[in-house]
Amino acid sequence: MNASRPAPVHVIGAGLAGSEAAWHLAQAGVPVVLHEMRPQRATEAHQTENCAELVCSNSLRSDDAENNAVGLLHEEMRRAGSLILASADAHRLPAGGALAVDRDGFARAVTERLQSHPLVEIQRSEVAGLPPDEWDSVIIATGPLTSPALSEAIRRLSGEDALSFFDAIAPIVYRETIDMEKAWLQSRYDEGGTGGDYINCPLEKPDYLAFIDALLTGEKAAFKEWETSTPYFEGCLPIEVMAERGPATLRFGPMKPVGLSDPRTGRRPYAVVQLRQDNALGTLYNMVGFQTKLKHGEQVRIFRTIPGLERAEFARLGGLHRNTFINSPKLLDEKLRMKAMPRLRFAGQITGVEGYVESAAIGLLAGRFAAAERLGVAVVPPPATTALGALLRHITVNANSASFQPMNINFGLFPTLAEPEGLTRGEIREWKAQRKPLMSRRALSDLSGWLGQQAG
Repeated sequence: MNASRPAPVHVIGAGLAGSEAAWHLAQAGVPVVLHEMRPQRATEAHQTENCAELVCSNSLRSDDAENNAVGLLHEEMRRAGSLILASADAHRLPAGGALAVDRDGFARAVTERLQSHPLVEIQRSEVAGLPPDEWDSVIIATGPLTSPALSEAIRRLSGEDALSFFDAIAPIVYRETIDMEKAWLQSRYDEGGTGGDYINCPLEKPDYLAFIDALLTGEKAAFKEWETSTPYFEGCLPIEVMAERGPATLRFGPMKPVGLSDPRTGRRPYAVVQLRQDNALGTLYNMVGFQTKLKHGEQVRIFRTIPGLERAEFARLGGLHRNTFINSPKLLDEKLRMKAMPRLRFAGQITGVEGYVESAAIGLLAGRFAAAERLGVAVVPPPATTALGALLRHITVNANSASFQPMNINFGLFPTLAEPEGLTRGEIREWKAQRKPLMSRRALSDLSGWLGQQAG
């Protein structure tokens, strides 16, 4: 080994977080060994051996950096040199104000960038159990599908059981099999796009009620005995679980018709199923919010009762996979190191963040922290006023370890703004309406200072 080159950092898992962590280590001049068990060992959800494969939706959600916290996180990651955001921007698909990607092109781009980096070595093998003692710096970014051997080793080391829940996957439909005599193209309120970023399938009240009844009575995938007490994440509920909460629930959730007008009737339908483009060719469309645990045959039968989908052919049907995460506020320090074994860092969904972007963001931080530590410079977390810092502090400091659950980025995680004094009631209302843009501007300003400090 070159005497001037630092010893490698080992990253376990080449998902969104692991790929991002490896990239930032290598960009900082630190060699990386990126361990990925696929294709040697398959998972319940992945279909390829590509790094950063998207196994659920192809959307990274809102790209509005001024009014939406996830959009702000996008922008912060771009400014920090994110591989995931650069690849997403290069393979972007029309999705209104959201950042949706061609999932295959996106994952291939991430894989190719990592494979071509001179400081990244990808090893295709499983790390069964705790990493060897000689690996003095390790980032565990194995995500929701951590192998049983490593999960058990982490459980023994932490002294407590990992928390877990189920993520449900939405179906994908071939575009040419959607009946556009019944469906139409329109974005909700026509905001942020061409006005035709989504295919909309309308349901009137009798159709909707029949659909709800079919969801409730349809045959579901059976749980194993040890899975029966595992809770769902509220942001990714199967549609049949939402339907169990009341017949109107879906009309106020993924099937809400607001902001849409059927051009054939000139009015808003009772309910709507939206489909979003899923690949660059425009041949595949994702059923938005239609995560499900219905058996595959039942999915085909029930979803073909939706007007416009009577002859739908499915490129992928919905499914379930178990998601495991650790009690980060109890187990990790603010530099993402395990208190019981500081040579181990954790990143991604296993830390208790939820969402593609949040997972990659924690990978970005873990990579930067590990690089700084390896190079002998101070490890400085980002300010709590930034999206990166707010998310980090939530999972390591601010969340209640007794009730810790997965969390998306949101403005509720940020320090509040001080309300100006001497304003009238009307002026206070106007100021409150501008709080999100003000918090975003504060975040980006503080991020610039942190990035400049890191560069120096």
